[in-house]
Amino acid sequence: MIQRITSRKNPLLQQVRRLLASRKERQQSGLFVADGTKLLQEAIRWWPGLQTVILSDGVQQEVPEQVQVVRVPEDVMAYISPMQTPQGALFICQLPQEQAFVPTAGMLLLDGIQDPGNLGTILRTADALNVPVALLEGCADPYSHKTVRSSMGAVFRTPVLQTTWQQALTACRDAGIEIAVTALSDTAVDLRQAPVARQAVVIGSEGQGVRQQILEAADRQLIIPMNSRCESLNAAVAASIVMWQMQKI
Repeated sequence: MIQRITSRKNPLLQQVRRLLASRKERQQSGLFVADGTKLLQEAIRWWPGLQTVILSDGVQQEVPEQVQVVRVPEDVMAYISPMQTPQGALFICQLPQEQAFVPTAGMLLLDGIQDPGNLGTILRTADALNVPVALLEGCADPYSHKTVRSSMGAVFRTPVLQTTWQQALTACRDAGIEIAVTALSDTAVDLRQAPVARQAVVIGSEGQGVRQQILEAADRQLIIPMNSRCESLNAAVAASIVMWQMQKI
């Protein structure tokens, strides 16, 4: 049964706007919203928690029978969509259940990655290279529409772990997994000479880098060799280089 909604004041559409705007709303409701026809296809294929699909008039998409389908006029889609030029598809999904953090050799720990574009790019690359990723404190919401879009659907295919630094540190110590951090320091080891496939590597935030308490607790510091006139790399680029190196060892 397809429902048609034409009023912008409809409760479902108002809920969509709140979910798009607020991380707190997403956490309290256990729901998140994503947009776009390509991402919808990824969710249909991979995400068991697809709940409701909202389509503009004229946009066609086969969805599972148990999923609610809503039709809206193009002007209503423009009103609720976060996109400047909507693709004509928004969908509501259930957030996944929290998973216990289990450290793995050759994984990334993200410390305060705040830009949704960077976070989504890292998750997309990690999905492509089959590298486990865990988010520490201060990271952007992996289920914001910006992160989901930047991940190109990776959040639907690969679980996103979230934990705290203290939990991660304790778990890695108990598992005998060395923790390495990317840092610009005189004591840092060339990334190409480090056994990163056997380590958990911390990537720091865009502006501040890795927190001091993590730097002090880490077993090793790593540096990505680059031209001396360049000060640093984008966080997503640095993470991608580390993940690529993990595949080579």
